[in-house]
Amino acid sequence: MKILVTGAKGFVGKNLCISLYNIMNGKDRTRPNLQIDAVYEYDIDSTSDDLDSYCSDCDFVFNLAGVNRPQTQEEFMQGNFGFASLLLDTLKKHGNHCPVMLSSSQQASLTGRFGNSEYGRSKKAGEDLFLKYAEDTNAKVLIYRFPNLFGKWCRPNYNSAVATFCNNIANDLPIQVNDPAVELELLYIDDLVQEMLDALEGNEHRCEFEGLEVIEDKKGRYCYAPITHKVTLGRIVELIHLFAAQPLTLTIPDIPEGSFEKKLYSTYLSYLPKEKVAFPLKMNVDDRGSFTELLHTLNSGQVSINISKPGITKGQHWHHTKWEFFIVVAGHGLIQERKIGTDEVMEFEVSGDKIEAVHMLPGYTHNIINLSDTDNLVTVMYCNEIFNPNKPDTFFEKV
Repeated sequence: MKILVTGAKGFVGKNLCISLYNIMNGKDRTRPNLQIDAVYEYDIDSTSDDLDSYCSDCDFVFNLAGVNRPQTQEEFMQGNFGFASLLLDTLKKHGNHCPVMLSSSQQASLTGRFGNSEYGRSKKAGEDLFLKYAEDTNAKVLIYRFPNLFGKWCRPNYNSAVATFCNNIANDLPIQVNDPAVELELLYIDDLVQEMLDALEGNEHRCEFEGLEVIEDKKGRYCYAPITHKVTLGRIVELIHLFAAQPLTLTIPDIPEGSFEKKLYSTYLSYLPKEKVAFPLKMNVDDRGSFTELLHTLNSGQVSINISKPGITKGQHWHHTKWEFFIVVAGHGLIQERKIGTDEVMEFEVSGDKIEAVHMLPGYTHNIINLSDTDNLVTVMYCNEIFNPNKPDTFFEKV
């Protein structure tokens, strides 16, 4: 399959093309039935000859080209409806009736706050053109009315409040939120790309629209990406500030699989300047070695790194409820555990050459001994709760 992507250098186009190349080059094997032989990238610096050549040879078209921020209102119609006309005319010229996808917008509904949108009118004109093209040629058309988009590589201060907020907070620039209660419907770029790949395989999600509401309909004239998120501006900004504070708090907010929070965190990180990509951690150093907290979670404890110098024993304490994993990743050591009130000692010889996790059991005093005379012992330690100095649940007792 040979695929033409117009607007290939834009936010959506770039993400889509990268995914298509990953499949074509065998880097992404999640869609074994999708055979991609060529990706034709068309953008503002391409020529009319390029478009003619691509339209004569392609098997599927993603029309992502369009105008979002023109110099004049008239450019909306020229850039959106005008190019759509040129594209379809060129396909007709070559008798190429391959499937064609159109990137439209919720503003094409011309309802509510979009009732007087020149941009919306230009998108609606493009939709009507595509529907007429389908009638005339029997070609399959896939018209998507996208809500607000966000994700990596989205241009800030252009057409995405999320991109602007992420960029400005990451770079210590001011932001402006006129009404935190305003709710946005947001579509994450990776979810959009997955829908585009579904469409390539003939599994697009079809619908009709009642205003902005999606009405699922397998025979619908329109298409939609099924996974979106409705979030207020205030919540978006609150989350980004939490992400920005992570190097100081060490705390990772809850980011469940598939959640808006997880997607927004990845988006925020993509805007970090070089000087914030790496950040220092507080090392607690003494003559025995060091202990450094790496990561806190809201509900599942913390992860730390412990370094023991040669011959050093650390630990010698126990907990009522707290428990830990000790995972030696470098060096050679011995972990000992003894149940409080007994003389029976469990011993675990551990090494970075054979990485394993050892439970530190509640009610067992425990230690870790560096058996080497020359090398440090490096241990990753997970604890099921963040250390609370007011309730340490830690009691000294030698094993």
